[in-house]
Amino acid sequence: MLCYLLIISLPTDYTTARMRAWRGLKAAGAAVLRDGVYVLPASESAHACFTEVAADVRDNGGSAYHLVSDRSAIPSFEMLFNRSAEFSELMTDIAGCAKQVTHESAASSMKHTRKLRKAFTQLVNIDFFPSQTQLQTAHALTALEAQVHQANSPSEPSNQPANPIALLRLADYQGRVWATRKRPWADRLACAWLIQRYIDAKAQLLWLKEPADCPKKALGFDFDGARFSHVGARVTFEVMLASFGLETPALLRLGALIHYLDVGGIEPTEAAGIERALQGMCSAIEDDDALLTSVSALFDGLYAAFEKEASE
Repeated sequence: MLCYLLIISLPTDYTTARMRAWRGLKAAGAAVLRDGVYVLPASESAHACFTEVAADVRDNGGSAYHLVSDRSAIPSFEMLFNRSAEFSELMTDIAGCAKQVTHESAASSMKHTRKLRKAFTQLVNIDFFPSQTQLQTAHALTALEAQVHQANSPSEPSNQPANPIALLRLADYQGRVWATRKRPWADRLACAWLIQRYIDAKAQLLWLKEPADCPKKALGFDFDGARFSHVGARVTFEVMLASFGLETPALLRLGALIHYLDVGGIEPTEAAGIERALQGMCSAIEDDDALLTSVSALFDGLYAAFEKEASE
């Protein structure tokens, strides 16, 4: 098994270049063998990192040597990349956040949780030899996200077991009454948009004060006991995509965005702007039908952009 070595030296007064090199190497997860000597397990990303840092060092009057070595020649090679302490520190932050979650603090807790998820993802990317600590941290973070989600939306559906999702015939779901909880957020809005655009063009939508108010003949969505709700790690929008064979690249990308906005997880690049727009619309528009009309225009635009990018 191979590894890459980078040996660099810069004049002492080149502080900016030195800091730039240090930040790049730290972000890549490089281990320090001694001052100016860095090592990474051999990979395309490691080669790209060392090549970029080496070029920058040389451009700033320093020297840089990029070498290939056998990992066995470096004592305790794997221990150089032990991230247990960093995961433990993250676990402490997760536990601290979990203790402070209440309905009143749900919004700030969600922001904190998203930062923790981002930090976890970055750490996983440089955890070259995963241990039990990473798995424990993943479980704790997932539990925290579920706790914050429940505190933020007490009536949100709980996840059902991740059984296979049966493929349904669109013809059996035409001209139906569809019902969900009033004052919808991302998942319910996206589901209603999907129903009207791709499932049942003649759908009649009901906004329920409580899930118990759902008429027996109505197709409920996004609440416990509904015909369509969360399944495993999928939010209701993603379940509907799978149920009706609508998993195109553009709709799946929209599904990833809705998933993040509803329950957290990996943050798509456009998430912050879309979340801000949805929050503004929900605050400004009190009528749920009018809200859906406005948000549908946003989803139409997103879908068109995603579809164009997918085709290109």
